[in-house]
Amino acid sequence: MKKRGVEGMKLGVDFIDINMIQIFKEAKLDWVDGMTPMMEARAVKNQDEHECMRQVGAIGDAAHWEFMKFLKPGLTENQEDVIVSSGLNTWPNWRNFSDRIIKPGDMVFMDLAALTWNGYKSCYYRTYMVGREPNQEQKDYYATALKWLYDSIKAVKVGTTTREIASQWPSAKETWGYEEEDQAAANLWGHGLGLAQYDQPVISRIWSLDHPIEIKEGMVFALETQHGKPHQWGVRIEEMLIVHKDSVEIVSNFPVEQITVVDPMPGYSDYGKLPGR
Repeated sequence: MKKRGVEGMKLGVDFIDINMIQIFKEAKLDWVDGMTPMMEARAVKNQDEHECMRQVGAIGDAAHWEFMKFLKPGLTENQEDVIVSSGLNTWPNWRNFSDRIIKPGDMVFMDLAALTWNGYKSCYYRTYMVGREPNQEQKDYYATALKWLYDSIKAVKVGTTTREIASQWPSAKETWGYEEEDQAAANLWGHGLGLAQYDQPVISRIWSLDHPIEIKEGMVFALETQHGKPHQWGVRIEEMLIVHKDSVEIVSNFPVEQITVVDPMPGYSDYGKLPGR
């Protein structure tokens, strides 16, 4: 600090532990919160950072393509080495993976969380069906989640706020019967992407309705939605986007219009309607 001519001034710190606190005390350094201004500065990305996020998106596209070819009955969720949920584990979403064996007819979703290129992070969900086409009810639930997602994307523009985006989503109480909104905190939400997995802005009905943040040109974030039947099956989808002056650029390009069906077997439809199932 002496070399930089800032001796005696406050020191902004974006990470602190008990040992640092003691050292700062002994050195009589006046330290303050440096994380908040750093996060505010990181919320808006420059052109080079946008290109990094396009690279991350392209790698994510390829990863979902390879996952589609790799996915099959007999694998376990944790063989994928990313967040994979299958069958009854897909709803409610526990954002983890287990040793559950994937079965024919299972719904599966995969989250490329924190796929990293040059330090820049991804968050990128897609939903799959193993061995058969989804039934009509599953298609309808997916269509609903997709509408929630794209309604929120359409609300994104420079000068609006996170309140307008979160307002596109239904309440957790009305939709799933939760008593409190935060019980469904990760079902419908968005978060900034960059050098951290969760940069600003964070978008949720829990806090965005009352504490809105302005959307600025250059921001990069993901929006994600989910819907399902408890302990049966669920769908989850997510897009990554860059906010430009007059448009929104989506950098996650694996197909999203419908559930991706992996190796459909002829004559194998809705196994849930068969006798004894």
